[in-house]
Amino acid sequence: MIKISCDCTADLSPELYERYGIEKLPLYINIGGREYMDGVDITSEQLFKLVDETGELPTTAAQSIDDFTKYLNCIREKFPDADEIIHFTISSGFSTTFNVACLAAQDMPGVYVIDSKNLSSGIGQSVIEACNLAAAGVPAPEIKRIIEEEIIPKVDTSFTLDTLKYMAKGGRCSNVAALGANLLQLKPCIEVVDGRMRVGKKYKGKYSRVVRQYANDRLANLEDIRPDRIFITSSYCQQEYIDAVYEEVSKLNYFKEILITQAACTVSSHCGPNTIGVLFIHK
Repeated sequence: MIKISCDCTADLSPELYERYGIEKLPLYINIGGREYMDGVDITSEQLFKLVDETGELPTTAAQSIDDFTKYLNCIREKFPDADEIIHFTISSGFSTTFNVACLAAQDMPGVYVIDSKNLSSGIGQSVIEACNLAAAGVPAPEIKRIIEEEIIPKVDTSFTLDTLKYMAKGGRCSNVAALGANLLQLKPCIEVVDGRMRVGKKYKGKYSRVVRQYANDRLANLEDIRPDRIFITSSYCQQEYIDAVYEEVSKLNYFKEILITQAACTVSSHCGPNTIGVLFIHK
């Protein structure tokens, strides 16, 4: 049996983890002098309340090699028939998680580590594809090849930011750029390309209008997008913004599944509240 696993940055919902039988590895969040395990003893809502209370922005950390080894052993104890494990990590361009996982897997036969070259439910798209391949009886080495060569390059991940404060603190953009964007009231679209982030279109105006325009821009060429599923993933986002994006996506009457998920603390800590994105796979 092949067991599919990922770290918590895949931002799948509890229902999706259960539906596909996916195992999840939590990463670490540090704030207020304490260390938390993402999704285990802290939620995104609690995280942002701590930011408000302490005035401190969170930092994140990967699991250690020993932690990851224990995690893999726990999967094998929990699922004794799982002779092979495929584990997805957040992009190696964002974190050391992939390198740690590879080092831990060196001495564990039957473990395949995949660099998602992505984040959030962009990872989740690849994870679900791997689950479907495993259910169809595709061998683990071939699943790894298909995902790396045919799926990952086609995953489209982007999101809009309501504030650049968190990205600046995490070193993802300069404080000068953040200040300029805030003064001009710009709401940038951030795109993930080749495992790294870049700034896309910059929007201006009321955020409820921005998120609608963003969704329409990203979905302008439906003929090049797979209709299987689309994620609407957000970080501690006001419901009106989620509803606005959902309305724009659903009125297209194109996607078989519109999956609404919440970003876990690791992703949320870098992008801040009211971040929202649409994530899909190109044909």
